[in-house]
Amino acid sequence: MSTLATAVAARWPAAARAVLVEADPSGGDLTLRFSLLSTPGLVSWVAAARRAGDDPDLVWRHTQQLPGGLTVVAAPPDAEQARAALTALAPDPASGLGGLRAAAGQPDTVVVVDCGRLDPGSPALPIVRASDAVVLLTGAGADELAHLPRWLPVISRWSPNPMLLLVGDGYSTTEVARELDVPPWGRVPHDPKGAAVLRGQRGSSRWRRTGPGRSALGRFALHLATELAARHETSTPPREHQDPAVSPAAVVDAARVGSARDVDLAHPGGQQA
Repeated sequence: MSTLATAVAARWPAAARAVLVEADPSGGDLTLRFSLLSTPGLVSWVAAARRAGDDPDLVWRHTQQLPGGLTVVAAPPDAEQARAALTALAPDPASGLGGLRAAAGQPDTVVVVDCGRLDPGSPALPIVRASDAVVLLTGAGADELAHLPRWLPVISRWSPNPMLLLVGDGYSTTEVARELDVPPWGRVPHDPKGAAVLRGQRGSSRWRRTGPGRSALGRFALHLATELAARHETSTPPREHQDPAVSPAAVVDAARVGSARDVDLAHPGGQQA
């Protein structure tokens, strides 16, 4: 999932400044992939947010930049540290989540959040519930799609139009739409070279020279980001989980369902982006 989340943030329409926040309880990938510093990042931001509340500039003070210039809040690779940081947000949503929404509420700003695998015990669920848009990724096999009927009605209460993306081989979008009564928005393209650039596997010079823009995955991400931006501009009034006093914020959660693994994005039948 972090690969697609990175692509969406990197390809967000140019008028907006974007920040990618890693909020995967299983640990982050960006620090190791791009040789980032261990701090600032998710842990330092959460600690500061508990003191500073909903300061809209706080999240930007805990960012680093990827080779192409994308601003990120990187989670620690260690799952225990990442889960502890996210769990610390839950008791006081006004501090951590309020700051995240305040950041996203700034003019021409979008916050893209990688929430990892979606399960009932995930400490990232409050972020999903507070988001203006939810993007779900799932493999297209029968065992993977079996997880969706339980989640779709719940997520639809949080986000009016969650976007479903298929990854890898399996049922067609038409078949999935017929069985689930939810039309998938699309299928993430199989693009090993594009995925490698987004994972830092082909060198920083490759990212600076071409970035994700010339790959099939990058073009797909731009199309997805443009659609999300358009939906946000015509969004409905605040939903039941939102404080009506909080202005709408462009917070996107790339959440996966089923048994997904990041390493499978560039492999046919993979379930991750």
